[in-house]
Amino acid sequence: MDEFDVLYQEVILDHNKNPRNFGTLDPFTHKAVGHNPLCGDYVEIFLFIDGDTIKDVKFKGVGCAISKASASIMTTVLKGKKIEEVKDLFERYHTVLTSKPDEPVDVSNLGKLAVFAGVREFPVRVKCATLPWHTLMEALEKKDSVLKME
Repeated sequence: MDEFDVLYQEVILDHNKNPRNFGTLDPFTHKAVGHNPLCGDYVEIFLFIDGDTIKDVKFKGVGCAISKASASIMTTVLKGKKIEEVKDLFERYHTVLTSKPDEPVDVSNLGKLAVFAGVREFPVRVKCATLPWHTLMEALEKKDSVLKME
């Protein structure tokens, strides 16, 4: 394991043990729930959107270290972003995580989210890392439903 893998693991473990923006947001303008019944990951995303900008975001839920860290890091990068920026970031993040492990990918435009690039080597864990993001997209569409990723 090289030093970058070790660093990435440390970042993921830190965000799992000390999640940022964990809890409920009151008031909120958008909310969605995501659930993966196959592994038990469950996340609720709360957003406060003013115009086309995410002013605040929080999450709560239970799940594996990757799922919780993904939600935590996601919330740290979303504050202050325009909705179109967020949708673009989701597409870039999702493309990296769903690419084949042997395909070269550009993670330079992902910032802190680049720590999840290694997840693509473990296809069963990709849903763990993307569940908070898919739930976020549900919230942005103002869907009042439970997203089930199976």
